[in-house]
Amino acid sequence: MGNKITADRTYMAALVRRAQENDSDAFAELYALTYEAQYAFTRKYLRDDYYAQDAIQEVYIAALKNIKKLKEPFYFNTWLRQINLRVCYDMAMERKRRSASGDKELEIVVDKSATSNPEEMVFKILEHEKLTQALMQLSVKERNAIILKYTGNMSLNDIADYMECSISSVTRYLNRGYKELREMLGTGYF
Repeated sequence: MGNKITADRTYMAALVRRAQENDSDAFAELYALTYEAQYAFTRKYLRDDYYAQDAIQEVYIAALKNIKKLKEPFYFNTWLRQINLRVCYDMAMERKRRSASGDKELEIVVDKSATSNPEEMVFKILEHEKLTQALMQLSVKERNAIILKYTGNMSLNDIADYMECSISSVTRYLNRGYKELREMLGTGYF
């Protein structure tokens, strides 16, 4: 099995090199080879077919625009998964912001609770920014595991499949990531 994976990566690396030299047929073949797995991930992460279609389009546009920056073509799949994760995360956060702003208008009319308090809303925004900055300080594997678990609501098995590692590795990344976040942010977050 290991030889097949290496052969696949070697073949894809050759396609990447051709795509980096503006060979549109090579990029089309890369798209065909990776589309199913990438789309399955976007559907699982975003839990909406329409958002997943938008996301996958953004993923491949970003890949096409940035393929010349990829220094190690052998790791194309890993690079593409990182783009996909970033696109899905951004879309999920945007959906939450839109949903919250639409709900906020109704809360102002109906509810006088703390959530309609502008000071409380500013505090929540600052806390989100603080958490985002802390996440960016984690290793890529720890950050991805936490984002997939809590933003994507993915199971450990799905995360392991996506990150191409064992479930015990995912658990280790999560535990290490939580520990580091608690040290940076205090115990109130986790």
